[in-house]
This record gives sequence, structure tokens and C-alpha cells, in this order.
Amino acid sequence: MSGQPFHIAYVVRDPLPPVRADVLTLFGTEMPRHGVATELVGQSGGQGPEGAWPAGGMHVVGTLEHRFASVCAPLWDLLGLLRALRGRRRPDCIQVRDKIASGLACRIVAAMLGLPFVYWMSFPIVEGFEVRRDDIRAAGRGRLRWFAHVLRARASRFLIYKMVLPGARHIFVQSQAMADWLAAQGIDRRRMTAVPMGVDAQSFDRSRVEPVRDARLDGRRVVLYLGRIARSRRSDFLLDVASELRKTLPEALLVIAGDAPSNDEMAWMRHEIEARGLRQHVLLTGWLPQRTALGYAVRAEVGLSPIPRGTLFDVSSPTKLVEYLALGIPCVANDIPDQKQVMEASGCGLCVPMEVGVFTAATLQLLNDRHAAEQAALRGPAYVRSHRSYAILGRNVAETYKKILTEQG
Repeated sequence: MSGQPFHIAYVVRDPLPPVRADVLTLFGTEMPRHGVATELVGQSGGQGPEGAWPAGGMHVVGTLEHRFASVCAPLWDLLGLLRALRGRRRPDCIQVRDKIASGLACRIVAAMLGLPFVYWMSFPIVEGFEVRRDDIRAAGRGRLRWFAHVLRARASRFLIYKMVLPGARHIFVQSQAMADWLAAQGIDRRRMTAVPMGVDAQSFDRSRVEPVRDARLDGRRVVLYLGRIARSRRSDFLLDVASELRKTLPEALLVIAGDAPSNDEMAWMRHEIEARGLRQHVLLTGWLPQRTALGYAVRAEVGLSPIPRGTLFDVSSPTKLVEYLALGIPCVANDIPDQKQVMEASGCGLCVPMEVGVFTAATLQLLNDRHAAEQAALRGPAYVRSHRSYAILGRNVAETYKKILTEQG
């Protein structure tokens, strides 16, 4: 990007220091290459690398571990934003990621200062609140608690769709499906840019990854799930697939390389493994450093990416699928819009409904047809380099900033 560099004050929902690639890699590594610097604002609690933010500055106020973090966060964000605004250079815009009350506050500050306000939506938060509300009611966990979540969901829906998004000069969304979904709710489609999940092509270069040495994988037909475990993601579906796989292929081993958002969720998954008698057929690693997780990944023959259909996940852009492709692992994925598009465009595996029978059959098809699996694996890295590397995504996002920050508001 030529001309004067741009400077963004960026309020994020994720804990700082950041670990998500669409913050750490996209804004920490790629954006500076195109003349876009960021001042991150948010709360502590992350496991990311300590030290200065390489793309500008980092203003950490408050902690997500505080008992009243959800209530205090908007005030903390305003204080952090004030610190960012007092920096050596006035920002060219104020951007908020996945925060509602802070989004409204930052929109007001931006208007007062005559700055563009930009919103980054990576997840339908309001709809997530509504699912949580309904889960509490179904579980009978108390009328007062349920009513509090009713109020939160209603207030959040009004704020985000009536006050925050309508006032944004531009909205970055997770996928084309999310852009279409927001457009159906009355948001101007022309003010949206889809930025799907990508990978750092160098970090996910298979030739740079050392396979893990774990005797439990020796002599097994390894199938991989790389990612988070949760009831909301129907992670026990993976165990149903593993149960079916072992009937035809007793040497099959499902490696689940990932953690759960809470100890309760992890305990639930371990219980489900035991209850199904799958101790010898499922390896649940828990949290791993990225290099170790990739070491397990490259020992797999097939990668799995089942994502439940519905409002929350149909608009998502799963990272794990792109990671499999970058590592040259043939995939079985289900048909949420982003995955379907990637699978059809790349030819890197099979896209089927999230049903145990057909998902198991597709997995066995790739395990039994080595030639087809090898051809699918070969297509993956080239597709990622051309379409889903953060080098490519970073260039596109930078060009969008150039456009929206130089146009008249």
C-alpha cells in the first residue's frame, strides 16, 4: 500500500496478548507490511507471547478473570481507548471486534472525534446469547438466572442491530454467508467485506513440521480432529464416527488434538469416551503447543471437520479445514457454506452432511483409496497459498482499509 500509513485503534474481545491468527498474524504480521498499524485495546488473560505488540501498541486494562469482567469491560475499554488516543499519532479509525456495549461506546467516541467507526464480527454474539438463554431454560437452572439472560439477549440484539452496526462505516465479517445473513437483517451489503479464516503458510508448511514421536500412533490408521471440543459443537459426534470406524477398521485411531473451553467440558468428553468403550480408539490430547499439535497432525491420514448446521455455525469459517489443506491432509468436512465452498474449489477431500453413517463412509473411502487421498493431499497447499494464506488475506484487507479510510464519511 502506497502513501501515508494508516493507524487503527482496535478494541478486541479476545484476551491479550492475542493468540487467534486473525488478530496475531493478520494484524501483527501482515498489516504492517501494507502500512497499517494497530493499537490493541482489551483485557488480559491470554496465553500469547508477552512483550510489545509488534504492529503498534497494546493497552491492557482489566482482566477477563475478574468476577465482574462482563460488566466492567466497557469502562476498561474506554480507558484503554483513551490511552491509545493519547499516543504519538491520532488513529485514522476506531475498530471494535465482537463487543456490543463497547461497540456503542466506541461509536460515540468516534463520532465525537470525527473518526470512522469500523466493526469486525467474527461470531454472531447475540444469537450465541440466545442459545445460552434457551439452554438455561431447558436445564431448569433457575428463573432468575434465565430472566437475566433474557434481558441480556434482548438488550444486545437492540444495541448491535439498531445502534452499533448501522453506524459503522464498514463491517468486516467472517464469511460470505455471514454477509448474506446480515444483509437479510437490513445491513447494507455494500458496507461489508468477508475475511475468512486463513493460515500462516510458512508455519503450516509440512516440510517444516517434525512428526511427533508417540508410540500410541504406531501401527494405527490415524484420523485427526484439530480444534476445540464443546457440547455446542456436538463434539461427541466424533466419538460416534470413531465407534463406526472401528467396526470396519479395528486399527483406526481418532486423535483429538485440542482442548475444551472449561474443565467441565473436558470431563464430559473423557466420560463419553469411556462410556462408549473407546479408550483404545480415541486419543484426547488436551491443549498442546502449536508445533506439537502439528506434529500429531502430520501423522494423520485424514482430517475431520464436522461443524453443526444452524445459525451460529453456518456463518462461520472454520480454521481447522484450512490447516488440514495447508498441511497436505485430505479432509472430510460437512456442508456449512464456507467449508462447502472450500472443498468444491480445492478438491481436497469429501464434503458430506454431518451424519454418522455418511461421514464414516467418506472417511473410510479416503483411508481405503490411497491414490485419491494422495491427489487430494497434493492440491491443498497450493489452494491455501492462492486463496487462504494470511499473506493473501492481509493484502485484501489492507486494500479495503485504504478504500474506506480515504473515502468521505
